[in-house]
Amino acid sequence: MWHPGLQRRLPAFLRRHVLHFEAAIEDSVAAFARDLKAGALVLDAGAGESAHASFFSGQRYLAVDLAVGDPAWNYGKLDAIGDLTALPFQSGVFDACLNVVTLEHVREPAAAIGEIHRVLKAGGQLLLIVPHEWEVHQSPHDYFRYTRHGVAHLLEKAGFRDFSIEPVGGYFRLLSRRLFNGLQFFRGPLLPLAALFLVPPALLVPYLDFLDKERNFTLGYICVARKT
Repeated sequence: MWHPGLQRRLPAFLRRHVLHFEAAIEDSVAAFARDLKAGALVLDAGAGESAHASFFSGQRYLAVDLAVGDPAWNYGKLDAIGDLTALPFQSGVFDACLNVVTLEHVREPAAAIGEIHRVLKAGGQLLLIVPHEWEVHQSPHDYFRYTRHGVAHLLEKAGFRDFSIEPVGGYFRLLSRRLFNGLQFFRGPLLPLAALFLVPPALLVPYLDFLDKERNFTLGYICVARKT
């Protein structure tokens, strides 16, 4: 995992290249927010530190989380503490919902997606982002990884019929991320040597990502669904 301080120090163009998945998340959340009407009621289900609140300044943003994932996080910006498998809201009240790299931390993901479907209005939209190839994180609250077929199954089971599922990069984007991840295993004088061998290929291999047409090797999926 990349340290947040290091992420902030990277130039914008390099951050987008190195942290492709994070950049894709930001872009998708921004686009999702732009498509919503002013004043729309938006639920961030699994909001954590409410990092996406700023994207919804023109809407009514409500953040909910169980607040157990990371003891170092500040959950003080949450509007409600609650279990995603039993959301404390009436049915059909939200215009939109986002669930961003959170579903892997839910013991009963089908129940969580079902609850999101329940609280959305007819025509309400869901932005769902899930990991596919990712290291264990927020242990021990880390339970699942998802294929595109698994995501489709969960959405269909919940009642969603109109949805898209897009992979975030392919094999070479994934390989780049894993090379950068390798730096965490080196300390002291070995770290510069490891960086010499790992960083140059990690920066270059994403340019070969066009070769992976099927995108079966991917860091994760970005899904947009509508409740019909």
